[in-house]
Amino acid sequence: MTDCTLAIADLVVERGDRRIVDGLCLSLAPGEIYALLGGNGAGKSTTLFAILGFLPFSSGTLTVCGQDPRSSPDAVRASVAYLPENVALYDHLTARENVEYFLKVADCARPRADIEQAFQSVSLAATAWDQRAGRFSKGMRQKTAIALALLRNTPLLLLDEPTSGLDPAAAADFHALLEALSARGVSILMVTHDLLGAADTADRIGLIAGGRIANEWRAQETGPRFDLNTLHDGFAGVK
Repeated sequence: MTDCTLAIADLVVERGDRRIVDGLCLSLAPGEIYALLGGNGAGKSTTLFAILGFLPFSSGTLTVCGQDPRSSPDAVRASVAYLPENVALYDHLTARENVEYFLKVADCARPRADIEQAFQSVSLAATAWDQRAGRFSKGMRQKTAIALALLRNTPLLLLDEPTSGLDPAAAADFHALLEALSARGVSILMVTHDLLGAADTADRIGLIAGGRIANEWRAQETGPRFDLNTLHDGFAGVK
């Protein structure tokens, strides 16, 4: 799996006396979109935090672009953009000021023209570029964060419930943006409860239960990407 952006094999993450992730195997190729679904407590968010190096793992292997978050946490985090369910921006700063600040913190300042090009790429209206983020909708906050990810040029994007709270039109725009990022070679791991959105966007869908992948489906090359009846049956068969 040396050509994988993300490679996870037999991963075990324990918290106290409980195994949250138990033998997880998952990999992403460059440009692949993977939707990870599962119930509360199944290990979805724990997996994201392990990738970021925020939670230690007991056994197994986990690498991002060949780097282990235990031994090279800074290198891994430099390769990953993480968007939580509620994107954290400074409300008193504009979209432009937020992006400039976070790029400076990451030691990768970019020219004004590059920032504006990124805003255009994610369809953030020009009227919002110099508007304070405190007045933004969730969709606008996400677009600002994705623009930042584009400017950082990270090979891996982690998303935690990205369409929660979005109206259908905003969710469709967001999924189109993910497809554009995928076309640029960005690998995307999306934790979500939105099965229909995942079926419209993902290259693979995985169901996590008991801390491991219980079922997995790959998008079809012709016809509908996924058979929704098969997905529903597969989810219903896992407790």
